[in-house]
Amino acid sequence: MEEAEVERLVLEAKESIEAAINYRRELQHRLRGLGQARTQIKESAAHTRDALRQHFQDMRNAVSKMLDERLTVLLQQVEAIEHESIKPLDDCQKLLEHGVSTAEDLLREGDIGGLGGLYIRGEVAVSTTGENHQNLCNFTNKALHIQLDSLPEVPSLVEVPCLSAQLDDSLLSVARDHISSHGTVASRPPVQIEELIERPGGILVKWCKVDDDFVVQDYRLQYRRHNSGHFEDSYVGPDCEFIVLQIDPNVNYQFRVCARGDGRQEWSPWSVPQMGHTCLIPHEWSPGLEGYSLSSRRNIALRNDSPCQSVLYSKTATYFPGQTLTFRVETSGQLDKRDSIGVCVDKDGGCDSLQRDQAVCISPGGAVYVNGKEMTNQLPPVSPGSTITFDMETVSLGPNNNNEGPHQRRRVTIGSGNREVVFDWLLEQSCDALYFGCSFVHPNWKVLVF
Repeated sequence: MEEAEVERLVLEAKESIEAAINYRRELQHRLRGLGQARTQIKESAAHTRDALRQHFQDMRNAVSKMLDERLTVLLQQVEAIEHESIKPLDDCQKLLEHGVSTAEDLLREGDIGGLGGLYIRGEVAVSTTGENHQNLCNFTNKALHIQLDSLPEVPSLVEVPCLSAQLDDSLLSVARDHISSHGTVASRPPVQIEELIERPGGILVKWCKVDDDFVVQDYRLQYRRHNSGHFEDSYVGPDCEFIVLQIDPNVNYQFRVCARGDGRQEWSPWSVPQMGHTCLIPHEWSPGLEGYSLSSRRNIALRNDSPCQSVLYSKTATYFPGQTLTFRVETSGQLDKRDSIGVCVDKDGGCDSLQRDQAVCISPGGAVYVNGKEMTNQLPPVSPGSTITFDMETVSLGPNNNNEGPHQRRRVTIGSGNREVVFDWLLEQSCDALYFGCSFVHPNWKVLVF
């Protein structure tokens, strides 16, 4: 066999071995993924079983407690009606028993006084003795005082209560209808996280509805450090995306989202948690400038009452092309024509506004400035809650100049409200990242950057 043929076979064997190694690695990776999928099904099924058992046990206990409480109330009502109804009968019985006792005493007195023989078989025998005559007068007077012809009224059976319980068996039918449709089991949640996008000091979370029959009223987004503590609410509302701020760089976070159906109070099951992190350091305002107070994370700047004739810049140049830089005006103050919010190539401590060369900015009134010149197009005036976004991308200077040399052209998009302006910005020198800044003449302006 020729040497070339041997080398070819050896080369093919090596390639086959490498292909087999890669093939085995890929299969093992897919086996791990399959194992994770199996684990998710098993664990979610076990969790669902536990949740169903616990829920129905809680329902059983709650219903039993409510039935016991209702039974107690009804028994108390029976007790009260019985006691209230028996009392007048007891009073009547005491009156009757007193009358019987009085009549018996009268009869006993007649026997003792020798008057018992005065009434024998309806015949009256008259005694001729004086003593009997006196006893007879006393006895007659006492009988008249007792009023033997006056009998108390005894209520008839129709006049006294006859207790009964009115029980509607339709409750069982209604309960059966509700219980038979109570609870559902879904193979997957109605909403899932679609994408996690890095942002400086934050993560943009996007989600979507995967159940077409589920009518959403609100979404609820939560996050936490991976395997650390409890999930915290980050957003509740109708939008399908939200930027979670105060995210530490190079730290894994878990995100999950659920939804609430239209007209319902309970939330749907949570989506499958997704892991995300950002490698981008957060945007920070530069500390130490008199006239501005910063938050603990230095992402919020407040114009205070101290005099200030300078622009508040970012700590470092952290805005890169391809990213979205967002300013949110939290509170506003009195307007001034020199007020500005924007980006620039470098810091210039001698300027009191970003309306200068090598900077693009927007004034709170909506005017857009490029290198200190006001554009014809304007944006809506800002107000508390307004967001201003800057998006940039590097574009070619022309067919013979692909941004080589000192000059560089950027395609800039500034958005505010529901409008945006787009223009090309020619930089005198090439730079990888830009500073951002703001300047306000009057106090009470508060700006969040992210």
